[in-house]
Amino acid sequence: MAIRDEDILRLETPKMTRLEAVYVPEIVKGFGTTMRHFFTSFGQGRTSRTIQYPEQRREDMPIEKGGLNAGNFRGVHRLNRDEQGRVKCVACMMCPTICPARCIHIDAAESPWDDREKYPKKFEIDELRCIFCGMCEEACPVDAIELTPEYDIVGLSRNEMVFDKEKLLHVYDVTIGKKPM
Repeated sequence: MAIRDEDILRLETPKMTRLEAVYVPEIVKGFGTTMRHFFTSFGQGRTSRTIQYPEQRREDMPIEKGGLNAGNFRGVHRLNRDEQGRVKCVACMMCPTICPARCIHIDAAESPWDDREKYPKKFEIDELRCIFCGMCEEACPVDAIELTPEYDIVGLSRNEMVFDKEKLLHVYDVTIGKKPM
């Protein structure tokens, strides 16, 4: 089927004036916006996102300022337990497959329990490499991995920031009362 000439819409770029060609008005407008943000950011201005950590904490901030209840915050990971206290993960490999940062590593083994085929013999998340996107949480078919509201984790070495299965289960034990977002 051929396209008819009357069906073609021809667009022409409008010619710029000499003043527009040197971009002076746009540079002045951009500089004005920058200066407005600069001067309103002092103290607790309307554009300020700065908090005085550790005196101020995210969970104490109002929702519109980016507090933990804002719904878009993702903190450290945890591995959930089932009703019997076992790791809920079935080693389906969905989370390491979808992870854009490639920070999740799982070694699967045959499960000693009758209700599943596999379980993670080794489960590690490199928290320094993670971008906290939440894709692992969304991909998990059994809700075994979750991102908690905890954000103040520290480590003195890179090895301390690689969370293994036991450390992730410990995070679950500590944050069981706090509901993830």
